[in-house]
Amino acid sequence: MPISWNEIKDRALLFSKEWADETREHAEAKTFWDQFFHIFDISRRKLASFEFPVKKLNEEYGFIDLFWKGNLLVEHKSKGKNLDKAYTQALNYFNGLKNEELPKYVLVSDFEKFRLYDLDERTEVEFHLNELHKNTRLFRFMIGLPKIQDLKPEDPINRDAAELMGKLHDQLKENGYTGHSLEVFLVRLLFCLFADDTGIFNKDNFKDYLKYRTNADGSDMGPILANFFQVLDTPPENRQKNLDEDLAQFPYVNGNLFAETLRIPSFNSKMRDMLIAACELDWAKISPAIFGSMFQSVMKPEERRNLGAHYTSEKNILKLIKPLFLDELWAEFEKVKSNTKRLQQFHHKLSTLHFLDPACGCGNFLVITYRELRLLELEILREFFKHGEQVTQIDAVIWLNVDQFYGIEYDEWPSRIAEVAMWLVDHQMNMIIMEEYGQYFARLPLKKSAKIVNGNALRINWQDVVPKKNLSYILGNPPFYGYSYQTKEQKEDMAFIFKGVNGAGVLDYVTAWYIRAAQYIQGTKIKVAFVSTNSISQGEQPGILWNELYNKYHIKIHFAHQTFKWSNEARAKAAVHVVVIGFAIFDNKHKSLFCYDNIEGDPHDVKVKNINPYLVEGNDILILKRGKPISNVPEMMKGSQPTDGGNLLLSDEEKNYIVEKDPNIAKYIKPFISAREFLNNKNRWCFWLKNVNPEIIKNSSILKERIEKVKHFRLASTKSATKKWSDFPTLFTEDRQPNSDFILIPRHSSENRKYIPFGFFSDESIVGDSCSSIPNATNIHFGIISSQMHMVWIKYTCGRIKSDFRYSNTIVYNNYPWPENPNDKQKQRVEDAAQKVLDTRAQFPDSSLADLYNPITMPPVLVKAHQELDKAVDLCYRPQPFLSDTARIEYLFELYDKYINPLIPDNKKRIKK
Repeated sequence: MPISWNEIKDRALLFSKEWADETREHAEAKTFWDQFFHIFDISRRKLASFEFPVKKLNEEYGFIDLFWKGNLLVEHKSKGKNLDKAYTQALNYFNGLKNEELPKYVLVSDFEKFRLYDLDERTEVEFHLNELHKNTRLFRFMIGLPKIQDLKPEDPINRDAAELMGKLHDQLKENGYTGHSLEVFLVRLLFCLFADDTGIFNKDNFKDYLKYRTNADGSDMGPILANFFQVLDTPPENRQKNLDEDLAQFPYVNGNLFAETLRIPSFNSKMRDMLIAACELDWAKISPAIFGSMFQSVMKPEERRNLGAHYTSEKNILKLIKPLFLDELWAEFEKVKSNTKRLQQFHHKLSTLHFLDPACGCGNFLVITYRELRLLELEILREFFKHGEQVTQIDAVIWLNVDQFYGIEYDEWPSRIAEVAMWLVDHQMNMIIMEEYGQYFARLPLKKSAKIVNGNALRINWQDVVPKKNLSYILGNPPFYGYSYQTKEQKEDMAFIFKGVNGAGVLDYVTAWYIRAAQYIQGTKIKVAFVSTNSISQGEQPGILWNELYNKYHIKIHFAHQTFKWSNEARAKAAVHVVVIGFAIFDNKHKSLFCYDNIEGDPHDVKVKNINPYLVEGNDILILKRGKPISNVPEMMKGSQPTDGGNLLLSDEEKNYIVEKDPNIAKYIKPFISAREFLNNKNRWCFWLKNVNPEIIKNSSILKERIEKVKHFRLASTKSATKKWSDFPTLFTEDRQPNSDFILIPRHSSENRKYIPFGFFSDESIVGDSCSSIPNATNIHFGIISSQMHMVWIKYTCGRIKSDFRYSNTIVYNNYPWPENPNDKQKQRVEDAAQKVLDTRAQFPDSSLADLYNPITMPPVLVKAHQELDKAVDLCYRPQPFLSDTARIEYLFELYDKYINPLIPDNKKRIKK
């Protein structure tokens, strides 16, 4: 059992008294340092050497007074000698050391004074011998305790450890040790490595056992580990009486972690070296929240090159758990901390809270939640004992435990990691308690554990995991997959969850967890929050999902983070745009909307009365697909689709060649406008053979060949509708060509543009299916859809491809609330400003629209033209200026509400379709 801080302090006091009058460097220095190590209950002989030889810069050998490789270098002088020179002398030895041997601390002393240098933190602390007992916690590293700041998730030790375990995994798998046995075996090693550096085992006992009790060729490593695991699963009273002393010192762990009998793996010398190298890392610094996700990728070599690329960072987890419950709990703590009875009641309340993550992965949400609650519990204890009262039995005052946490995980491997990660973070928090109160505190044998169920959360009954009467919160980060990326099984899950819901086929996979949670929390006060792709709050998805959540399950949003960019400390950061939505089946008065001026920055918290499915303040409106515009404006149509295998389309070179060879068919070649050509100032052409005279085709070998290829291409299709069109090989399969001049709308555009470029074309230009058109449109129509007002509407209602805009007529255009009744003066101002935008573009004939609307290269004169247009359009809506895009979208939602419910009185709580 590791030594307590109280015992360390007692030993430090005795040490100080015994050595108070010593002055001689060489005569007693070795005994001095042997006894110094004894203060921390450590055998110096096992860890450190006296007079360690090192070649210095001048090629001469020097001798380090005391050296603990990778940890501590001590330089000792006679009493009264210069400690600055002693430190310089210590640094001179570094050149002769290997990288892995370099110490983290340098300690210089002259018996009377100590000076400790922390080389990582670049700090130094000096104190006298009689003050040693007050400074023992500076030497946390002596007993394997990390500095508190070493528990940071971004510490590279997480990545180094995962990479080492990955290499060991590959070697085991390559030699035929695979499947369930391999997964459990590696999780057991994870626990033992952590235990060896954190006081669960005595410091380095596991490492030493492997180092000195196994053969160098690794031949006996597998059987020895199997026996070792068996010992950990056996209570001391049941162990064999002649058990090896080195094994007998290890504690009984229990928790079923070591209960299962596994196949025994075969090791070689290389694999043995890998495991011992892993033992050399400081596992006390491991962050269970982050390392778990990295460790999961060990099993998938294709993911390992981007270790940790998909884990949820601690910062993002806090964005969810703080508004869900943590902020509220801290506020309650501040209210009750001065009242002992109420504080005790609050402490009891914490111990009764229960949490479920129904897509828990490696448990990072559960780990961070538990850690934050334990830190709050520590503050409670500090209030109880702030007057110096002694804590007689520490386990009696720690009421929180890992059995308050539940998870559901589809894959067995991460579910096992999650269970162990909860034990690891529990012990990390116990180490902080040990330091705080000077008592050893480790929950061994393991009697309680988080309940992590291995199964499909969309199919199993959550009440079988945890009865909802016992649950307080649901939280997590369910899988995102968009509908086009879902597997056959996932599509079946979606059909099962959304049975009878029209249009549900377009929903992201994550939305199924919203429905399951909504079903589970009926009749409860359970609060829920999920991280999700921002696509569920944009385009057609909100209308489908929230129509179900509002009308069937009576869900209310309590808080939300608008779109922000996923960020973590991994090497390859996942490029994902997400939202966080917190909800319940009851309303609350104090709602928080976290808004981002920069999606990569920090949010500001806006207190609002209501949050709608588009994550803005406003009524609970739903924007559903609409076949016609809600305003009196020309209809928008999709472009025409050739489905021709490229045989009806032509490049500049092909067009010029054909016109030269067969000038009679030149009039049937027309400009073909796709979004790519439109935005990048490129040309493309097509054969437009509608109503063509058969004689023309008969006399053109070029046309006959092209049309024949179209016919064969369509016949080869697996779609019956396309095959039918093989009877009409001269025509586009979808013909929506306007009969008048029109505005062209690219259906996809970069989110980086402040304005989507639109343009006017004549009916001689054929609109491709990557665009839409508005026939019979005027400058007023062009001006309004080119304005910032319309761009804000697009931002909140359009679908997305990754983060880029996907403009649709049924959701964006047909639902857009145009100005109610602009007067002639307002209309004229918009027309003039729109024409100025077009005229300004014409000043740059050699520049593409992509360049003209690139935020970096957009000409100032075009910026000003658009700003004048913005003002003109704003004035068509109201005389007061809009101070922000948030003000614009809130106004537009109110106007939309008015247009679709003109006779219903305003009611913040009603649901609009």
